[in-house]
Amino acid sequence: MASARETASKRQIIDDHEVDGATVLARALKEQGIQYMFGIVGVPVFEIATAAQAAGIKFISMRNEQAASYAASAIGFLTRRPAVCLTVSGPGVIHAFAGMANAQENCWPLIVIGGSCDRNQESMGGFQEYPQVEQARPYCKFSARPSSVDKIPFYIEKAVRQSTFGRPGVSYIDLPGDMIAGRVPEKSLRFIHSCPSPPLMCASMSSVVKAVDLLIGAQKPLIVIGKGAAYSGAEWVIRDLVDTTRLPFLPTPMGKGVVPDNHPLCVAAARSKALQEADLVLLLGARLNWILHFGAPPRFRPDVKIIQVDICAEEIGNNVYPVVPLLGDISAVVQQAMSADHSVPLNYYAAFSEIQKVLPKDCMIVNEGSNTMDIGRTMMPNILPRHRLDAGTFGTMGVGIGFAVAAAIWCRDYAPGKRVVCVEGDSAFGFSGMEIETLTRNDLL
Repeated sequence: MASARETASKRQIIDDHEVDGATVLARALKEQGIQYMFGIVGVPVFEIATAAQAAGIKFISMRNEQAASYAASAIGFLTRRPAVCLTVSGPGVIHAFAGMANAQENCWPLIVIGGSCDRNQESMGGFQEYPQVEQARPYCKFSARPSSVDKIPFYIEKAVRQSTFGRPGVSYIDLPGDMIAGRVPEKSLRFIHSCPSPPLMCASMSSVVKAVDLLIGAQKPLIVIGKGAAYSGAEWVIRDLVDTTRLPFLPTPMGKGVVPDNHPLCVAAARSKALQEADLVLLLGARLNWILHFGAPPRFRPDVKIIQVDICAEEIGNNVYPVVPLLGDISAVVQQAMSADHSVPLNYYAAFSEIQKVLPKDCMIVNEGSNTMDIGRTMMPNILPRHRLDAGTFGTMGVGIGFAVAAAIWCRDYAPGKRVVCVEGDSAFGFSGMEIETLTRNDLL
């Protein structure tokens, strides 16, 4: 049996086990869910690339830091989790500024880790010495150098959080050569749990209701789907919005595909005409910059109203102030508009949204009334022929429940099990409401 002295000695060896800065960095990145690292190895970051691969991070060796930074930023857009661009000191960091600026302007998460000269050589003309932390600041949200090796996990978690929370962007972490190679006792390290996905932020409900009312009242509304909508993963709720409201939409170049380009309501082929004639534009994660002609005439109507949905408060009102600003995550805000509209008095879209949830796809639809019928035509779509009865060519009021009687009899005789759904405006119902008794007496309800 081992003596007490031998046991204590082994415990001391374990307690005194040291790890270098490169290993601490790689473990911190892995803890934060970082999967990819792009870059070029060289002094002083050789060890970082090696440690990253040992930790299970995929390292893709590139030919130029500029291309590496572009690649890493694209991963951020595609996964909503930042990748790392690893650069050598001095010129290597400067080459990455191009990708940092691109990611920052596109609002994509990215982490750039730059090696730098040893701290004891600063201001002495060290190899590739350059004020990297200061120079990186205009290109990112967060630029810092860890104060010590054991603080690296803290800075990495903060870099990930800064790059993904709010408006996504870039974080720069500077690591001197002596910090990369420096060693610390493993027992002194505290790794921080993975930074979660950003919390979803909703807009003011009163503003959402106001926006919905404006959309209902607009003569020529238009949805503009931007890159922010693509990044937020809001495609399913936006597709539901388009299909439900039957509003035309225009995608920006990187908003394409959120709703398919071949959708019948896509007006990309008539882009100029759509922008010039729209009296109300719903901006979903799109900015009124040069791509959208700054929202100004002659590309837009001088009296156009804007409803702007954006995650960044500072972006609200840039170039054109919206009649309704909706600050929040696009998927959350659109869901608010789709499902939480309980305005008083109840509006048509709110009512039809609830009807849609229980409407059988193959049902017979009877629909009459003025606004009830007009809005019902878009909110209650048909998938089969001869399954809609409404006021028709003559525009007759009071036909609805009589039509419902006939439809119910036809379904009973020729399509057992098929449902008839009759939606009446209040005035239309008043013309023939007593025919409900006929439906009841004939067991047609």
